[in-house]
Amino acid sequence: MKGFIIAIIVIAALLIVGGGAVAYKIIQSDDDSVVDKVADKVSNVQSSSSDIVKEEIKENGQAGSGSYKEVQYEDGGFRQYDSNTGELIGSSYDSDQAKLNKGDFD
Repeated sequence: MKGFIIAIIVIAALLIVGGGAVAYKIIQSDDDSVVDKVADKVSNVQSSSSDIVKEEIKENGQAGSGSYKEVQYEDGGFRQYDSNTGELIGSSYDSDQAKLNKGDFD
């Protein structure tokens, strides 16, 4: 019984030390922030798990000319892409907002 308790304590200590090492490595990462990485993963899962319902090219009235591609998903969300570059220019998904090019409106 005493050996079993010691084994549990050793396993718990290893998990704590290992978890701390992983957390330290993530915090010290110079790449994208952890929040951005998680948001990207959620966005990829969200778009891949929701079927496309409709795709259409629309005129860009805001810009005065040109067009954009709008993709509507089964879950009611949408994404808008520049027709020329394919760049994401609009989205109803919160996870996409950081990816959108925010203009300086001062």
